[in-house]
Amino acid sequence: MTQYGGGELAAAFRTVRRNTLRIAEEIPEEMYSFRPAEGTRTVAEMLSHIAHAPRFQQEVTLTGRNNLDGFNYMQFISAVMAESNKPRTKAELLDLLKAEGEKFAAQLESLSHEFLNQHITFPPGGDPPSRSRFDLLMSVKEHEMHHRGQLMLIQRLLGQTPHLTREAEARRAAMIKARK
Repeated sequence: MTQYGGGELAAAFRTVRRNTLRIAEEIPEEMYSFRPAEGTRTVAEMLSHIAHAPRFQQEVTLTGRNNLDGFNYMQFISAVMAESNKPRTKAELLDLLKAEGEKFAAQLESLSHEFLNQHITFPPGGDPPSRSRFDLLMSVKEHEMHHRGQLMLIQRLLGQTPHLTREAEARRAAMIKARK
């Protein structure tokens, strides 16, 4: 039986972060202030948000909490948002994405199946009432992939073809050429 554990979580997260970094590198710094529509984040704001996204799971899931009773979410998220909203250059954002990504991946690597299978209970009214640590930690990767999709659309709006699209097109062209 194949089990998806901490090592696999870390490897998958590193792949996602590597692709996010590639997009961040390809978008010119002068376009980091680009906001695709009113009420959305700029490129820089989205990258900072992505870099800080693991913080909640680091605070809640990785610390071994079994429930969220007494956890002051608003106080916690306000502090994270204040840090996330600090202005940064492209180089600073790339460094932040690399450092925070590797820190989170390293934390995931050593997690046991037993730890990942434990559930965290939410306050009354939570829907669902609890989730596994695995599910909560996987949500960080899913969240980043959601925003990476937005960044890829932004690349299109800026006249760029995202690297994943270029790579897929190259593979298709190689397959067609090999058939001839």
